[in-house]
Amino acid sequence: MSSAPLKGIKVLEFTHAVMGPCAGLMLADMGAEVVHVEPINGDNTRRLQGFGTGYFWFYNRNKKSLAINLKSQEGIDLIYQLVKEYDVVVENFGPGTMDRLGLGYEKLKTFNERLIYCSLKGFLSGPYEKRHAMDEVVQMMGGLAYMTGREGDPLRAGTSVIDITGGMFGYIGILQALFEREKTGKGGFVKAALFETCAFLMGQHMAYASQIDYKIPPMPSRVSAWSIYKVFDTKDNDKVFVGIISEKHWERLCDVFNWQDWLHDEKLKTNNLRIGEREWFIPALEKRFKEFTKKEIIERCDKGHIPFAPISRPEDLFEDEQLNEGNSLMEVDMGDGKLTKLPKFPLEYKGTRIEKRMDPPKIGEHTSEVLKELNIDDATIEKMVAAGIVKLD
Repeated sequence: MSSAPLKGIKVLEFTHAVMGPCAGLMLADMGAEVVHVEPINGDNTRRLQGFGTGYFWFYNRNKKSLAINLKSQEGIDLIYQLVKEYDVVVENFGPGTMDRLGLGYEKLKTFNERLIYCSLKGFLSGPYEKRHAMDEVVQMMGGLAYMTGREGDPLRAGTSVIDITGGMFGYIGILQALFEREKTGKGGFVKAALFETCAFLMGQHMAYASQIDYKIPPMPSRVSAWSIYKVFDTKDNDKVFVGIISEKHWERLCDVFNWQDWLHDEKLKTNNLRIGEREWFIPALEKRFKEFTKKEIIERCDKGHIPFAPISRPEDLFEDEQLNEGNSLMEVDMGDGKLTKLPKFPLEYKGTRIEKRMDPPKIGEHTSEVLKELNIDDATIEKMVAAGIVKLD
């Protein structure tokens, strides 16, 4: 990236899984020097299987790895030395973990009054703050799973949406603290949490609930504000989503599909009238769409500037025209020499896009480099390795 706005900011990241690494990724992508602190046998996230297989490799590009034994006093003392020279600490371990290690905010700020300390937890201050939480836990208790699934069948969203947005709020908090530090010269404590993040996402539904005298239905059972806003089957046994959210869209839909009979039908003249006719209108619409292939529907909707979407799978994004020609994917080494394309930071900044500086690091790949910032020589580092205090790649 030709303009890296956070260049010069130094971050120590004590994180695992998604929420913490996501906040660190955003800092790293925007130019900060982020050091991922992990045990000498490596971050457990590296070894996750199933849906966790991609966590480490997506959220840890552009970071350095410091492999250190935080169960040893020598390892803790090294962190105390490092934190004097760093701007930000990010952590997302269980409640009380960092304090038990002697790495909580109250301790670390004694070494550096300019330090910004971002703690990412399950809950903000309150009755639940000592509880452990995960993305799926708060999706269930925060109403998101209810809204996503069908009646009586709550369903988590298909990605770690609360971990990711919680990490984003942590990132926003860090930026605010950096801005304030420019004026005061002092750092501070920032906290973001999964449950309150989920509640924030539910805010629009809470506002809705305050205005009605019935229970909000989950999304699959809702009555849409739009008369046409659903997935349709195609002639070639595929599916396409089509959304008509204005009368101009309705006119264009009838035009590109040559449905002039509907365009001039007074019963279908407005969105609200079409909603009132849904009992016969939607089945008739489904029948008409099924006369066209997926390709034909997409081409006609595109021609008419009508909102539409194919129903894609994650693997389809590797070859997506917009992502590839729009320079939104970067090549990343998955740790075994296998290269793949993964999404960039979804932001254009001063006309540029983030580029990869470093692949996700090997365990301890930058241990020696980071310790030499403390003027520790090679011989001393080798002794630390032999004593099990640190690990080199």
